[in-house]
Amino acid sequence: MNITQAAVAGTLESGDVMIRIAPLDSPEIDLQINSSVEKQFGDAIRATIYELLKRYDVQGVQLMVDDKGALDCVLRARLETLLVRASDVSALPWEERS
Repeated sequence: MNITQAAVAGTLESGDVMIRIAPLDSPEIDLQINSSVEKQFGDAIRATIYELLKRYDVQGVQLMVDDKGALDCVLRARLETLLVRASDVSALPWEERS
């Protein structure tokens, strides 16, 4: 998936997460996390983000995550919404998921 523009998904409300994405000129992933539960769940947040980025073959992006204690399912939904908003696709390839 090719990220073509900057985008935002989510809110800063308690129990939610706001994620911002922007394309980079290099193939790396620049991930910055600011979370109220970083010490307890920082590794799980990173694992979820990297899993979804790998699933949709996303590279060369900067992600800024402001987490306010979102559940894993909320984090996934916000990130998938963000990927559609920032890319040149109209919907995620659901049928290709494993």
